Amino acid sequence: MDVSTIKAVYFIGAGGIGMSALVRYFLSKGKIVAGYDRTPSELTEQLIQEGARIHYQEDVNEIPFECRNPKHTLVVYTPAIPTTHPEYLYFLQNSFKMEKRAQVLGTITRSSKGLCVAGTHGKTTTSTMAAHLLHQSHVECNAFLGGISKNYGTNLLLSDKSDFVVIEADEFDRSFHWLSPYMAVITATDPDHLDIYGTKEAYLESFTKFTTLIQPSGALILHEDLDMKPNVQQGVNIYTYSKEKGDFHAENIRIGNGEIYIDFVSPKGTIRNIRLGVPVSINIENGIAAMALAQLNGATDNEIKKGMESFQGVVRRFDFQIKSDRVVFLTDYAHHPSEVRQSALSVRELYRDKKITALFQPHLYTRTCDFYKDFAESLSLFDKVILTEIYPARETPIPGVTSELIYENLDPHVKKRLCKKEDVLTVIKEEPIEVLILLGAGDLDRYVSQICEILNES
Repeated sequence: MDVSTIKAVYFIGAGGIGMSALVRYFLSKGKIVAGYDRTPSELTEQLIQEGARIHYQEDVNEIPFECRNPKHTLVVYTPAIPTTHPEYLYFLQNSFKMEKRAQVLGTITRSSKGLCVAGTHGKTTTSTMAAHLLHQSHVECNAFLGGISKNYGTNLLLSDKSDFVVIEADEFDRSFHWLSPYMAVITATDPDHLDIYGTKEAYLESFTKFTTLIQPSGALILHEDLDMKPNVQQGVNIYTYSKEKGDFHAENIRIGNGEIYIDFVSPKGTIRNIRLGVPVSINIENGIAAMALAQLNGATDNEIKKGMESFQGVVRRFDFQIKSDRVVFLTDYAHHPSEVRQSALSVRELYRDKKITALFQPHLYTRTCDFYKDFAESLSLFDKVILTEIYPARETPIPGVTSELIYENLDPHVKKRLCKKEDVLTVIKEEPIEVLILLGAGDLDRYVSQICEILNES
């Protein structure tokens, strides 16, 4: 792919959080950008306002004339799009250059110093945090993120002064194997996407393969407690990190009055009294990985301290919508049992004396089938659980796999309720809410503003 010869870029699945960063990138390069997405969203509407031509019908006739020349058009598609999609078939049958999002990212970043953050969970917050630390420092950086940074209101950061690019490295469909990291972080390797990998062993092997791609003279920053074994090239430095041990860790952790302070310990010394801008306990560990990446690439102690304090978080990652003495409402993207568990522990730490209700929309039939007992165990850490039907995303239903599998395995002490997605607002009106956390990677976030209205009025 030669970006200079491309006049138009067409996206199949333009509204995905990772795809939309590429939409914005090609718009910034002055290309004609168009595409399809299944449903309108706040993000697709923003992309349209920024200059992209997006439609929502599976219709070849909707493809703009400017995107119909195979010599000058690049087609970028998400692996979630079925191969029977009429627009996908049109481009395939007419010999267009077609690449997955990860392939395009790999090409764009191959001539840069890629700082790639991978892991079952924690990668979006960690990569966004690392991007903020570097972008606000004298080092600067570019970034393709898997979430919307609340500091910048976007998932794409650009700099004409820096050759560093921070990338969220996605393991789904082995996408991260297209990347050539200069440095990489691996946050967690709890098995996921078993519809793709089949076994835990294959999943872990995929991460091992990812470590072989790190460039000599680069580095791997590895969480202390991972099952996988790295296999780096000669010349790649390996560092470990965690909350309380490893080459990078925290000391003197102070939690209270809605704030968290830590001392950051690294091979280069200690940075004292760092205040977390988003004071939840999981961000201690995310922050250590992000600070390690920033420090190894030239950010100063003062810049790191300032950046951690000014970090505002990521949309839908432990994202407070209402925070008052009377009621609290937050959203979190947690869609794996380990993430749900961490969310539960974090919110419980903040609100020990309040009743905490989780509104959870399971994501994918395959994930629910593989982990329904683990989901039930994690959700049982809440006082009450409201479950909606499964969000299918790219999948077709699996007979016998429903939210009831989770519902029936919740601990007996947990109050619980099943409801249809369209009844969520009615249920919220009926429930006595003290703390509500909306969990999942589906589409319940479209109800956030209405839930806020209900809770503010009740």
